[in-house]
Amino acid sequence: MVDIRELLDYNERVRHRYLESLKQMPWEEFAKNREASFHSMRNIFIHTLGATDYWLDFLQATNLRSNRKYDDYKTFEEVRTYVMQVEKRTHEYLDSLPKNGLNKEYNVKGDDGKTMKITAEDVLIHVFEEEVHHRGELIALLWQIGIEPPSMGWREL
Repeated sequence: MVDIRELLDYNERVRHRYLESLKQMPWEEFAKNREASFHSMRNIFIHTLGATDYWLDFLQATNLRSNRKYDDYKTFEEVRTYVMQVEKRTHEYLDSLPKNGLNKEYNVKGDDGKTMKITAEDVLIHVFEEEVHHRGELIALLWQIGIEPPSMGWREL
């Protein structure tokens, strides 16, 4: 069985490969509106970080997430800085968990308006899935402009 920490570590390694690959294109291409879910590759990439930031706030009952808008990111270095902030925050959260901390329950309102119980692990699985989902979108956008996406096999990283 795979531990959620392994999945998040995997996402982190792949995220770094993608950022390095994306940095090879001109900023204008990265930020260009491609009529995708969040319009540009920049926005999609930042959205995945923002989702993690949001859910860390939820799990920690804080409000530490970035409130920057997509257009506020003007360089790859600013994006990389945000990557590092979110990853540091994720590691600090995971390191702070007690032995059964992933089993801590939270109440959330579902899309249907009903309240349900979820665990910290459920939230982190969602965070993992959210990034994988949008990485697929990035793959398609990269293929559309003739760029081969970075390798992301589970065991080859």
